[in-house]
Amino acid sequence: MDGVLPQKLKWELTGEAFARFLACLNKDAERAGASYESIRLALIKFFDWRGALFPEELADESLNRVIRKIAEGDTPRDVQTYCHGVARMVLLESLKRPDIRRADIEELDQVAAPKPDAEPDERLARFERCLRELSAESRQLILQYYQDERRLKINNRLSLAEKLGIPLNALRSRAQRIRDKLEECVTRRLKKNDFRPA
Repeated sequence: MDGVLPQKLKWELTGEAFARFLACLNKDAERAGASYESIRLALIKFFDWRGALFPEELADESLNRVIRKIAEGDTPRDVQTYCHGVARMVLLESLKRPDIRRADIEELDQVAAPKPDAEPDERLARFERCLRELSAESRQLILQYYQDERRLKINNRLSLAEKLGIPLNALRSRAQRIRDKLEECVTRRLKKNDFRPA
């Protein structure tokens, strides 16, 4: 879901703004990348534990706001604490939205859990079949999005967004939609016990 929260002014994350944010985290690029991933994960958990509907998108929105502030010249003394403060505000804003609510448990279909007898090879085969069912563009995007680790992953995502001509947060949303589609496909195949080797 794009744009979980309305933004007052149109602002797009740039590589320069992101680099400036990383420099505030640590002068060493590798450590800055690790700090970024750690803060993002902590924010996702923060939103998830408080029952927010889209924890990853809210975490990204919080980080984007902090990055924007830094790009505009603000330099918080403790970036991590500042990120958590912004996350609290983003959470309060998200709770005021009337169109976002959690479904009652009775409204949900029974979620298919993986069969305990499903071997890892069978699950992998189902995943690979679902991956092949995606369009070539979606398959390439999701594989590129999740390659590499830490700083390399960040750089890879920035260059992928640049190559596609879209902001980083739009790339995240696009990757999340593809991931949700894959998860739904694998879950459906597990529920039907549909196993055919790749």
